Amino acid sequence: MGNLAPVAFDIETSGLDDQAVVTVAGISHQLTNWIVLNTGDRHASTDSLTEALNQCTDNQTELTVVANEEMLLRTLDDFADNRIDGDIHYLTAYNGETWNGGFDLPFLRSACIRNDVPWPFGDIAYADTMEATSRFATNDVGDLVGVYNTLIGDDNCDPFTDSEEAVTAFENGDWLPLLKHNLADIERTRELAELAGRFVPSSDFAMKNLAPPEVR
Repeated sequence: MGNLAPVAFDIETSGLDDQAVVTVAGISHQLTNWIVLNTGDRHASTDSLTEALNQCTDNQTELTVVANEEMLLRTLDDFADNRIDGDIHYLTAYNGETWNGGFDLPFLRSACIRNDVPWPFGDIAYADTMEATSRFATNDVGDLVGVYNTLIGDDNCDPFTDSEEAVTAFENGDWLPLLKHNLADIERTRELAELAGRFVPSSDFAMKNLAPPEVR
């Protein structure tokens, strides 16, 4: 792991079926959060949503609102190019991609293929927070919220008790609860990664480079 700082990543989707799309993508640096919302061609007030999100966290939170999944992916690609430095950062997610599966990165790859959009995370190291936190005694709690509550337990702004509620919120255009859920998850993931960086041996971070063999 060296001296790389974690950048936490999390997505929300409209479901798990073949027609599901990425609805939200969030990234959390140590001092700044950035979230992009796909409204599905519906209205959302960037200013009022940003103001509400910044009342939920001590970190400065930036919000970008776009109309569809392709625009979300292209915006994410631009952000990764300009704001994530592979020399000082590594990307992490909770069950984002593990040796036998994961959710966020496989779903994102499929979305990039659907929309003919470049893979946004070229030449960036990745380590999964779920695997790193398995080195702590968490009484076999496996989900992000459970592990976070066991190890850290700080208050957060998450209005949901189940990630499936994020699907319903997108369908209903309930943008603020959906965004608060993503914000809570990226901050929980980053805080857990930072905790692991203080206590878990570097050799136990299963670090890999996300750049495909041929970047086109």
